Amino acid sequence: MLRPVVAVVGPTAAGKSDLSLELARALDGEVVNADSMQLYQGMDIGTAKLTIAERAGIPHHLLDIWPVTRAASVSEYQVLARASVAGIHGRGRTAILVGGSGLYVRAALDDLRFPGTDPDLRASLEDELARVGPAELHARLAAADPAAAAAILPSNGRRIVRALEVIQLSGQPFTATLPGYDSVLPAIQLGVTLPRAELDRRVAARVDRMWQLGFVDEVRALAGAGLREGRTASRALGYAQVLRFLDGEWTEAQAVAQTVQATRRFVRRQESWFRRDPRVTWLPGPGQGAADLALSAIRDAQAG
Repeated sequence: MLRPVVAVVGPTAAGKSDLSLELARALDGEVVNADSMQLYQGMDIGTAKLTIAERAGIPHHLLDIWPVTRAASVSEYQVLARASVAGIHGRGRTAILVGGSGLYVRAALDDLRFPGTDPDLRASLEDELARVGPAELHARLAAADPAAAAAILPSNGRRIVRALEVIQLSGQPFTATLPGYDSVLPAIQLGVTLPRAELDRRVAARVDRMWQLGFVDEVRALAGAGLREGRTASRALGYAQVLRFLDGEWTEAQAVAQTVQATRRFVRRQESWFRRDPRVTWLPGPGQGAADLALSAIRDAQAG
């Protein structure tokens, strides 16, 4: 029988990283990153990436693997994540998958297959997105695939473009490419959450800490390394807002406020995504016995 992956999922600022370290120590584990923005080199402060010291000697995989100029590839991540898990299991240790990027978690664990891509079609749709904006493309998606349009925010140009590309290439609705909850890797999924008011407070505190740690300087340095040209990295929470400050569109106070607001919206979408998955066992956030409850849930799952 395959050793199960322990997945720690949930919204930003809920305490996933702290729990993952406790579980890694208790289970002789290694961590596999499932935060799409922590895959990028140099995106440290804004993604709350654990420092080497904070990792406390626990091996972490799939951090800092892509330059900020590179567009994200979930299909490539899937290959890398499964290879990391196989390597960890081959060493007789427990793989602990940690992150709040729901599609990346599912790509690692589930029967998620990715339709092909066409560079010319993708470039044409990207050009159109730049010309007319996401709202017009979202309206076209709504006409072609109402269910996909309902699941994708009208402001999420990258996902709208991908949905339209798949529809044109396959002749099927984009939603036809989305699987049910069918696992490829056996997994015990643990969701970490907190009451909404506490999550909102922690998001604001996290953003304040980002600024105190020198987040603006981090973004400025990455801008010099091509951040603005990165279709994925340039749109990351906080980074997009600071770029607008550096470009003179917003004041610094506006960039802070907009980062808090955008992160809180993202937290709600993350919760909605993970709450739909019936396989997730939900735990309280940090300071509420989450580690003991998590270990108990893991024992129960293994016994069952």
